[in-house]
Amino acid sequence: MKRRCTIGMIHYKIMGTDGVSLEMNKWKKVLEDAGHTVHLLGAEVGDDAKLIHPALHHTSIIAKRLYHYSFVEPVGFNDEEEYREVLYEEAGKAEEVLTRFIEEHKIDLLIPQNIWSVAMNPAVAIAMERVAKRFSLPVVAQHHDFYWERLGGAKISSPTAKELVQRYLPPLNPDYRHVVINTMGQSQMLNRRSLESTIIPNVFDFERPTWVIDEYNRDLRSAIGLAPEDIMILQATRIVERKGIELAIDLIARINAKRDQLVGTTLWDGRTFKEDSVIVLVLAGYASDDATGTYQKRLLEHAKEKKVPLKFISDSIGHERAIIEDKKIYSLWDSYVHADLITYPSYWEGWGNQFLEGLFAKRPMVVYEYPIFISDIKERGFDYISLGSTHKKDDKNGLIRISAELLEVAADLAISYLTDEKMRETAVEKNFKIGKEFYSMEALKGYLLPLIEER
Repeated sequence: MKRRCTIGMIHYKIMGTDGVSLEMNKWKKVLEDAGHTVHLLGAEVGDDAKLIHPALHHTSIIAKRLYHYSFVEPVGFNDEEEYREVLYEEAGKAEEVLTRFIEEHKIDLLIPQNIWSVAMNPAVAIAMERVAKRFSLPVVAQHHDFYWERLGGAKISSPTAKELVQRYLPPLNPDYRHVVINTMGQSQMLNRRSLESTIIPNVFDFERPTWVIDEYNRDLRSAIGLAPEDIMILQATRIVERKGIELAIDLIARINAKRDQLVGTTLWDGRTFKEDSVIVLVLAGYASDDATGTYQKRLLEHAKEKKVPLKFISDSIGHERAIIEDKKIYSLWDSYVHADLITYPSYWEGWGNQFLEGLFAKRPMVVYEYPIFISDIKERGFDYISLGSTHKKDDKNGLIRISAELLEVAADLAISYLTDEKMRETAVEKNFKIGKEFYSMEALKGYLLPLIEER
């Protein structure tokens, strides 16, 4: 007989538009539909970063110092003793928060999200293991990203950091179950930690009502300063370096070089591209997770050099529609219905939420074939505009670039998708069908419920 559980799902941030938050919501829905009770816990709520539990915070000054000392270089504390003292002091604070949560909601199953893998706040990893052990709770830990996958790798030279990694990332408790989102993660877990894991890919609710232009979102284009005949190319991801957004700028620059093929042409939805029409890269994601602190500035400089207009609209985009202090907030989905093309030029992703969103939105996508795309997604046979799978870094600005030949082919194909209605419709309908078959909520149910219920 299947036992109904009261589940605690924990992450640094909840209810945002980041990939982990979105996946948490999908898991929550599947679990609740199956009769389980799910409670969420995080330091931040939503993209306005409303802070409710500072001890779980992943972008606080102390969390960043601990992360840097643990995985980058042992600096930021006077010595190893101080680092260790602060690490375990912060773990104690996080443990208090987790304990109250478990006791208040009578949690009998924990689902930590990235706490034991990416460890953006290493102290929380320690606290999570402590409370799981103290309360003798079963655990299904989901690992979206790992600390060793960060750009530049991980340099663990501190004795305490080595202990942290060996004991907690993730713990070697044979009773815990582990979930990864791709074949690479599964292989690395086995090789690095001798731990078996189950692959559950990112999914999307393909049964939900289709996103359409309605009375609420009808004015989005004008609200962000676009004319009706402008072409809106959407970058829906966060603004962080591994998203490779400079490639979207390069592509638009190359399309602009072919404007004579567009001017006077009827676009896919009946609009006419005019002499004064513009092709705009609209960035819907936030930049607060930019580890370098300079990436957005470098993008702006690159776009200025390439004469590509950018629109940063994250302050108008939220997890859901809302009116906040008389300001109209659109959902991320509202931006998709106005997009003519979607760019997805990430050179590293754990899986790819925005790719699934683009499938559901029935919009053509421009994709850089990052490693997980090649190993786990490409074989499904989707139609997309490829930016290839190799790049070089520009020594001058630290941005990546691909060959001029690839950009040329991609620009020609993009123009075809913008102007050939039949070609476009055939491709997006095919993509939607494949996505629904392999990456739906129904598929998630089949992956997830056995892990929860067959214990």
